[in-house]
Amino acid sequence: MPVIETRDLTKVYRAYKKEAGLWGAVKGLARRKYDEIRAANGISFSIEEGEFVGFLGPNGAGKTTVLKMLSGLLNPTSGSARVLGFNPWERKDEFKRQFSLLLGQKNALWWDLPARESLELNRAIYGIEPKRFQEIVGGLSELLDVTDKLNVMVRELSLGERMKMELIAALLHSPRVLLLDEPTIGLDVGSAQKVREFLRQYNAEHRVVTMLTSHYMDDIEALCRRVIIIDHGKLFFDGPLREVVDRFSNEKQITFTFEKETPPDLGRFGLITETGPQTVCLKVPRTRVAEICRAVLADYSVTDIAVHEIPIEEAIRRIFQERQPGGETAA
Repeated sequence: MPVIETRDLTKVYRAYKKEAGLWGAVKGLARRKYDEIRAANGISFSIEEGEFVGFLGPNGAGKTTVLKMLSGLLNPTSGSARVLGFNPWERKDEFKRQFSLLLGQKNALWWDLPARESLELNRAIYGIEPKRFQEIVGGLSELLDVTDKLNVMVRELSLGERMKMELIAALLHSPRVLLLDEPTIGLDVGSAQKVREFLRQYNAEHRVVTMLTSHYMDDIEALCRRVIIIDHGKLFFDGPLREVVDRFSNEKQITFTFEKETPPDLGRFGLITETGPQTVCLKVPRTRVAEICRAVLADYSVTDIAVHEIPIEEAIRRIFQERQPGGETAA
């Protein structure tokens, strides 16, 4: 039985459409016009125990809305969802004790208290035994390298330190489902890497189902083998991350290393994306890789060739650029 399962999950908002000018405002007092916004439109997927799934889409695609419905914060307009066998929007205590939602742009800790006291409040809320609490906080803070920050006021923590404390708070009750919305937003490279390593290790050890939304493809590539992509509220792709490139990119990159300096006229073989004293990277049609390699080898002294896929980030960006506003793929 899947841990998370949705069927035609839909959320529709009504937005007041105000006409321009003073007369438009007066008319709105008597008769208002509304637009329908489908933040989620017939979303269906299932996730098994232990999966770490990337949940992707452009701004406004409906990612956060879906996560909020799965956590019971929002009721759907139609459709159904089961999380750990529960209907999320019934908000049963047994369900709330088994999942955690972490929003990267929202603070769950008390701003004017030391981090440890905020965690103590969560301990009391979830009814965690003091001994068990000390074990969990000690282990997680050591893994995240913030043991010496537990007694520091939350407002005085750096952004990276605060996010690590938010993670400890989210995992304090050992949830079976973890919903992460932009957990590394605004973090420096070192802090983001530390959070990614922690999440990978925690998922592997505890088999917790994890859904991750992020605009940083480093997060997705490092943590997720599977991705679910939505756009304009509709599910667009559900499958292995590598398949995104295989299905939606018709180009490859070839890096040539030359015996002498880089020749000046390589643009005739493809789009030059990087150059160096003796190297050049060309973006070429997937079907012409062998042909172009033979042509370059015939004309120049080449010491090395490397053929690789375009970055996954670029493939996903192209998917959204090529999609029309109505959600259909552009011709």
